[in-house]
Parts: sequence; structure tokens; C-alpha cells
Amino acid sequence: MQYQTTIEKDVTYTGIGLHSGCEVTIRLKPAPVNTGIVFIRVDLEDSPRVAAISDNVTATVRATTIESGTAKVFTIEHLMSAFHALQIDNCYIEIDAVEPPVTDGSALVFFELIQSAGVREQEEESKEIVIDQTYIVRQDDKFVMILPYDGFRVSFTSVNPSELVGIQYADYEITAEIFHKEIAPARTIAYEQEIEALQKMGLGLGGTPENVIVYNDEKWLTELRFVDELVRHKVLDIIGDIRLVGRVRGHIVAVKSSHAINTELAKQISAGLSK
Repeated sequence: MQYQTTIEKDVTYTGIGLHSGCEVTIRLKPAPVNTGIVFIRVDLEDSPRVAAISDNVTATVRATTIESGTAKVFTIEHLMSAFHALQIDNCYIEIDAVEPPVTDGSALVFFELIQSAGVREQEEESKEIVIDQTYIVRQDDKFVMILPYDGFRVSFTSVNPSELVGIQYADYEITAEIFHKEIAPARTIAYEQEIEALQKMGLGLGGTPENVIVYNDEKWLTELRFVDELVRHKVLDIIGDIRLVGRVRGHIVAVKSSHAINTELAKQISAGLSK
């Protein structure tokens, strides 16, 4: 039998948001059983809360956004990915802006922050979601599916029109150790020619060479941590997006998947569980 978990003590991190460009501090705090992952906007009147669940997803353009009443938080996927990998069921995240810190563009800082807080087993049984049927979401030439599997595995094919990037494939059995070493350090990536357009849309305002890998048609403008860092980051994102349905046991298979269809898959799983 597995029991629910939370963190052992409060931990804090301050940085800037990737898209908002705003300075932000998050404080992770232990939470009671059956709380889930809950963001608390301490900068707003009455500190409104929004649970990190698929039903609260309101936008998926370049990041995953959740919203409930006046509480809105976006770019949650990196932090959620770390929670999933470390099998944290319950946690409060106090946040004083609309977006968590980007850190270095990966999930490594969040993973190690949670590790430093410690993991505490709680008194009630875990509500791990065991996939017992196939769920699939298709959108044009993209798809994501999840199959029954005794463990948690992600197989991802990324197809990029750039000859520099091309087709990348990753297949990982997700454990805390593998996530920490192989996936958490993979950073978000941007095509140089898209940056100006994104910033005109109010996105990527906090992006710097320290937190975004940039490439153009000829070369990488940032030194890579892995030759296939792009697809590893895609795996990181999908782990975070699927965490919106809970801690999942199953095999995710994806081709060119995005936040939009990742979160749609989470919603589909959630709907299936309620039947």
C-alpha cells in the first residue's frame, strides 16, 4: 500500500517569470491529506486559491494556465513535473505574482527545492491513478495517448522543421532518479525568429540566454546540455501537464504533442474516472 505524501517543511524560491517578466517568490508548504496541489495568490485580496487540476485549465498557449475565480497562474508545468516525479500528492504553493519563476528554464531547481524540503508520508492511502484503458487525443498530425502500464513511462517523438533540430525521440521509464538526471535539467527552447512576435503577444518577456535555449536556421545560440534537449523538455512538459489529473500510472505515447492536447488528455482521463 502507498500512502499520500506532502513536503516536510516550507521552502522558498525567488526569480522572474518566463512570460510575464515579473519578479516572483514562491513558498512551498506542507498540506493535509486530500488537498492536492493548490496555488495561493498571496498578492491578491483574500489570497484566492486555484487547484492544479485539469478542470481549471483555461489556456495552453506556450504554457499551461489554470484559473478559478480571481486566482490565475500560468506556466505551471515545470513545477508540476517535479511534483509528479517525486510523487508529491499534497502541497500549498504561495505565489505573489501570476507565474512561477522560470529558474534556468528547466525543472531541476524545483526538483531539488522539493528534495531539500523533504518528503513526508501521510496517514491516508495514495490516490494514484492507475490507467486501465486507452485514452487518446488527436489534433491534425499530432497525438497523445496513454495506455495501461505497470509503472510510469513516456515515449515522445518531436518533429521540428529545422534541419538543425529535426526529428528527436525519447523513451523513459520515469523514476525520481531518472527524472533528476535525464529530464529535469532539459530547458525550454525558442526559435530566434519567433522571439519578437512572442514578445509582442506579451510572452517570453522574462526570457534570457540563462533560461531559454535559442536556435536559428544555422546554429544553436546556447550551449546544449543534451544533444536531444528539446525532446527531453517535451517529456518534462507532458509529465507536468498529465499531473493535472493526479499521480498517474501508465504509458504515455506522444507525437508532436503540445500543452493543448496534453491537458485535453488529462481532462479525458478525469472524465473517464468519474463515470
